[in-house]
Amino acid sequence: MKTIATLSALLLAATLSSASAETPLETEAGFQTIFNGENLDGWNGDPRLWSVRDGVIHGETTPDTTAKGNTFLIWEDGATKDFELRLSFRCNATNNSGIQYRSKHIQDKSARNDWVLRGYQHEVRNEEDFPNISGFIYGEGINRGRVCLVGEKAVQEGDTKNVQEKLITEEEFKELFRLDDWNDVVIIAKGKHLQHYLNGRLIMDFTDSPEKALLDGSLGLQLHAGKPMWTEFKNVRFKAL
Repeated sequence: MKTIATLSALLLAATLSSASAETPLETEAGFQTIFNGENLDGWNGDPRLWSVRDGVIHGETTPDTTAKGNTFLIWEDGATKDFELRLSFRCNATNNSGIQYRSKHIQDKSARNDWVLRGYQHEVRNEEDFPNISGFIYGEGINRGRVCLVGEKAVQEGDTKNVQEKLITEEEFKELFRLDDWNDVVIIAKGKHLQHYLNGRLIMDFTDSPEKALLDGSLGLQLHAGKPMWTEFKNVRFKAL
């Protein structure tokens, strides 16, 4: 007999598959589409680096157009308290990107540009070898490094992270991840409990400690400083819980 958790995972995978197959996104009850596919209305980022191409958000740095420090395209029309976010991404492998949530927009003298966020980040990479893959939590600008890795179901207790269960192996991840193609992401955050799904499968489950947990803040998409890179996002949908 299938467990409730298994049935829930199958339902989520079916929903994502349906959306990827161009099912009208408005059929997802309670979700709002927060990128209109035409322009960056409602978003704030470096206009040299972010644009809309062929109906998707496109961020790119080049040898001539560089990012002064990590920079973000910031959603201005909402915040990420308790929420579910669904989107698809793809990028190249010369650098990495991310989906920033429950983050603070830094606008003081410590910011290297006008679009700096600090907080939780869902890592985005076009790689398939552990641990440098999409889906782990990185503590962007908050001195926590890699907070919880892909494959971990973990609880933070003070300064100690206790891993309770292994959710996916490296071999299973390689079968799941679509290298050089679009991948579907779901982020669910309820209080201190954070979950990351990739292509319909739960790949990371983390409960932060009361002392360290970030409970609200901004949503953004990252362009990483350093080597020239590009990253793209589409079908961006948000639901407050």
